[in-house]
This record gives sequence, C-alpha cells and structure tokens, in this order.
Amino acid sequence: MKTVHNLDELAALVQEEAGSAEHLYVRWSKGPAEDLAGGPTNEQSSRDGLTGVTLPGLSANPLRVEPWWGDRPVRLWLARRLYDYQHVRERRGPGVRPWVLAGEERGRGPDNEPLVVCRRAIAWIAEAALRECEQAVAEQGGSDGWGSLDRS
Repeated sequence: MKTVHNLDELAALVQEEAGSAEHLYVRWSKGPAEDLAGGPTNEQSSRDGLTGVTLPGLSANPLRVEPWWGDRPVRLWLARRLYDYQHVRERRGPGVRPWVLAGEERGRGPDNEPLVVCRRAIAWIAEAALRECEQAVAEQGGSDGWGSLDRS
C-alpha cells in the first residue's frame, strides 16, 4: 500500500476520488492486514470501547468535503479530520496509525461515526502529514481551548 506523505498529496487523492461511487474514509488502526483478516466484507467489524458490542463495520471518518465548506482549502478540511482523532493512536497503543480506505457506509456507531465496509485499502498517512495537520490547526487559532475529540 502506498503512503501519503503530506496534506497536499492527501488533498490530491481526495479530489481525484471525488467522482467515485465509493467514498474515502480515514481509519485509525494497525491497518488493513489486521482489519480485513476476518474474511468477506460482511465480517468486517469494530468493537465499541465502552460496551464491547461488535459493530457492523469498521469505525472510520469521512474525508469527503462537505458542500458547505465552499471554496475553503481542502487541505485544511483534511487537517481537521485527522487532527480531531489523533488521540486514537495513543489510546489504542503501538502500531496504530491512520490509513485511507474506499468503502461503503453500513451504519453509524455509538459516537455517530460511520461504520464502513472497506472495498479498497488505498494509503497509509505518514507522520509528516500528521505534523502538518497540527500546524494547520494551530494557524487557525485552534490551540486556544480547541482540540481533538479526546474524551480523557
């Protein structure tokens, strides 16, 4: 699987896939080898951290830019999407990192996150891109009381 090294590469990927029937999502996990090892697509699942309930799809976040975003920079949209969930890496332990997948939404999880079935694993997102996200958010004044969606 290829690696997206920076936000500009990720923005290009999202714009390239914008017309596709499958939507792009980012998932924070140990990767497709582990997430997709269960077999057919109908067996892809996540587990709710609070209750332990098996969820009918992989917990992920959409990368598709919403129409209300207007002509604002795609890279800033993506920076926010990644920044919001960077805490997952620390909470789930070593080897967890973000990767991009094309998939189909099957439902919503308890935090209203999409539960998706992966049709194509597309790319890892490099650490350098995550540092760019932090910088982009900081440049928006995001370090003043605004942060990721970490509950701790």
